[in-house]
Amino acid sequence: MTDVYPPEKRSAVMRRVKGAGTSPELAVRRLIWRLGGRYRLNRRDLPGKPDIVLPGRRLAIFVHGCFWHGHGCARGARVPKANRDYWVAKVARNRARDEVVCAALTASGWRVETVWECELRDRAALEPRAQGWLASKETGA
Repeated sequence: MTDVYPPEKRSAVMRRVKGAGTSPELAVRRLIWRLGGRYRLNRRDLPGKPDIVLPGRRLAIFVHGCFWHGHGCARGARVPKANRDYWVAKVARNRARDEVVCAALTASGWRVETVWECELRDRAALEPRAQGWLASKETGA
């Protein structure tokens, strides 16, 4: 099967994929702020550079795109038809990296939460979960 775009166009499209400040991440940040949580963003000194960090609660939050991190929902289970082997391997590498990062943070006494892009469709269910993060000051250590 041929690629949808020529290599130059594909490269330009992929360059536009954001790594931080995505719409799902902004939605989670707004929710945490509204609930009274104060946070830091993308702390480079922590494994995996978590999207949102609440240092006083030793909480690291990752906001994952379902496609990029291989979530079990319909969007995460979708595999592009073009260059299928590449995408299967790419998502597998992302998932393996996520596990290593989570284990490293947990071993360092951090709590780790993951919010999936698809979970933002039901904000009413996400809010109590976020309230639980803010209510708990346990470090897990």
